[in-house]
Amino acid sequence: MPTDLDSLLASTCHRPYPLPKRPWRLRQRWNDLLFCHWPIAAKRLAPLLPPGLEPDTFDGSAWIGVIPFWMDQVRTRIVGQHTLSIPTTSTFPELNLRTYVRSRVSGLSGVYFYSLDCASPLAVFGARTLFHLPYFPAAMSHSAVGADIRYTSRRQFTRFPVQYNATYGPQPGAAPLPRSVPGTLEYFLTERYCLFTPTTDRMLVGHIHHRPWTLQPAHAEISRNEIPAAHGFTLPRREPILHFSRELEVLLWGLRTDGPGDSSYG
Repeated sequence: MPTDLDSLLASTCHRPYPLPKRPWRLRQRWNDLLFCHWPIAAKRLAPLLPPGLEPDTFDGSAWIGVIPFWMDQVRTRIVGQHTLSIPTTSTFPELNLRTYVRSRVSGLSGVYFYSLDCASPLAVFGARTLFHLPYFPAAMSHSAVGADIRYTSRRQFTRFPVQYNATYGPQPGAAPLPRSVPGTLEYFLTERYCLFTPTTDRMLVGHIHHRPWTLQPAHAEISRNEIPAAHGFTLPRREPILHFSRELEVLLWGLRTDGPGDSSYG
């Protein structure tokens, strides 16, 4: 009998390129996610990217995103389709500062993270060690307030406070948005199927897979957002573009060197 995992792996028509041929490594679910985006001049973003990456743009602008959510059902693949849940790393909130880039080597478009704040110290250690991602330990909380989410984060062990406080959720009474398609801003900001992360001598790429996002119009009251400034960004004086998604199941693959003819996909 087909399983939920089989169904997820069979849902590929929306992807810009085929699934990796290698076995996936991690399985997790993302919950109560707020996409919060601002346009930024590509020439301002380019110097803040590592060599080998260039800004990916929509209507001439690069974009910065601050993305709060929480994840659960985090499991590591061990043998076949069997997975293992590691204590303190299976459920935790996470807060990302990210942008969208294109590889000068492979031509792939994906996500580049400036920071990922996380409430699980073990997950921070694992992500920094195994995935070379800029994770930071943080004291975080999230709670439901009706249909909304109250979310707080304070980065730990830093010289200066880096905090984020917000209440957000789906726009009351608004219907879910139609499935986003290539050429729309919603697709550009959300339908991303790889991430890039540098080491001292090479650029690594990690592939991900999920069904198309189910997006809703969102509202947010953000009382404190110190994440962008901590990484050298001054946000424009305009309201952000907001989208909300209740949940999404995700598969992640291990990292490989970014390069043309990568045999892990296509």
